[in-house]
Amino acid sequence: MSLIIGLTGGIGSGKSTVSRFFSQLGIEVVDADVVARLVVKKGQPSLAKISDYFGLDILDKGELNRSKLREIIFNDESKKDWLNNLLHPIIRKQMLMQLKAAKGEYVLLEAPLLFENNLTAYCDYVIVVDINESLQIERASARDNSCRDTIKSIMASQIGRVQRLEKADFVIDNGDISLQQLESSVIALDKQLRALQ
Repeated sequence: MSLIIGLTGGIGSGKSTVSRFFSQLGIEVVDADVVARLVVKKGQPSLAKISDYFGLDILDKGELNRSKLREIIFNDESKKDWLNNLLHPIIRKQMLMQLKAAKGEYVLLEAPLLFENNLTAYCDYVIVVDINESLQIERASARDNSCRDTIKSIMASQIGRVQRLEKADFVIDNGDISLQQLESSVIALDKQLRALQ
């Protein structure tokens, strides 16, 4: 089985861009967010349970309105807990199946809540994509068209930057750098990771 490398970072840190660069180098990526979207697609049993619990307002043309759901759960801890208890076991099972099927020297497990959901239990090493918090808020609110308060509450629900960095085996600094510099960092780290075999 391939080495499993966790890839994480706070909201707006640039995990997806880093992941895309690894993918371009031929590395398979299991993306927790992609899996999470698949298990709540139209027709999935999970979506029926969510609409029963939150009401039909949570749907938009039969699909989950993710931004509306996000606003609700980040303002109500009990609803967030209910959703996590429903989805996390389903998402975890799907991710593990994909990780097991992966080929190559290593596979990336991209997950924003890698530490919070104890997904590090499945990882041999962890990469953290790091940026400072003010840049995080700026990038995430611009990308998602979300208000800064929503972004701040999402950040508050994630492990803090200092703790995240303490737990990292490798850090990619995505602060004030160009995309080319970021890609160069990924290429250099890919060489290191291939040498771990």
